[in-house]
Amino acid sequence: MSEKLFDRVALIGIGLIGSSLARALRRDSPGTAIVACARRPATLATVRRLELADETTEDPAIAAAGADLVVIATPLSAYAEIGRRIASALQPGAILTDVGSVKQAVVRDLQPYLPAGVHFVPGHPVAGTEHSGPEAGFAELFDGRWCILIPLPETAPEAVAKVGRMWERFGMRVITMNADHHDKVLAVTSHLPHLIAYTIVGTATDLEDSLKSEVIEFSASGFRDFTRIAASDPVMWRDIFLNNREAVLEILQRFNEDLTALQRAIRWGEGDKLQDLFTRTRAIRRSIIEAKQA
Repeated sequence: MSEKLFDRVALIGIGLIGSSLARALRRDSPGTAIVACARRPATLATVRRLELADETTEDPAIAAAGADLVVIATPLSAYAEIGRRIASALQPGAILTDVGSVKQAVVRDLQPYLPAGVHFVPGHPVAGTEHSGPEAGFAELFDGRWCILIPLPETAPEAVAKVGRMWERFGMRVITMNADHHDKVLAVTSHLPHLIAYTIVGTATDLEDSLKSEVIEFSASGFRDFTRIAASDPVMWRDIFLNNREAVLEILQRFNEDLTALQRAIRWGEGDKLQDLFTRTRAIRRSIIEAKQA
């Protein structure tokens, strides 16, 4: 039997990432007690039906009480209220972590509520699908993916190491970054692609009905890929863009400049410039495949 990672884990939010984490804990740390917290009774009923947790509650404070690991896996807009509600319930020595895609906002919203003796290890398992909800999760979601941890200057190294060991047990590769650098990297690798996908699919929905129906019927792989990304949780992505606005706007400005240059090359028939760009970007795709992130 695998070594128990934690005695009691509170999962506040039990969507795709939270439920995948619950399944991974069930598989790799069967001695760990799991308590799941969600706002909707229907969600908790699904958790009980799937046997993803030993206990369920709608109250974050009840979930956090007695837990040696608390994981926040909700949309970012809920973090500050959750932090306020769980503060008095966190036991000394407990570790508080999260799975959010923006880290400066997480530190801003949670750090003020942390009582003395609680270890704060913001985290981001860079894994996911376009599906959401507790039924969408699967333990293998994390296999071969990166998990980024954001240790603060005052965070105990042993707490960071313990969270890192958990994600490694689930098959992830763990790296540390500071929050500002994380948010800039993710603005390029995740947030801008989602923004472009939402925009392209939105453009298609604004076409006249006859053309729109044909776009859907004859969707080639490129448009299909964009619709897959654009099917992601709308609340989660609303919160990501609002909480990482500076980094996203900076990268979006650079993208707009590059798009204008590409538009000019097409207008003036500058095939050499187009081919050079496509050759360079093709090499990026190959490096992603070689890194086993495809």
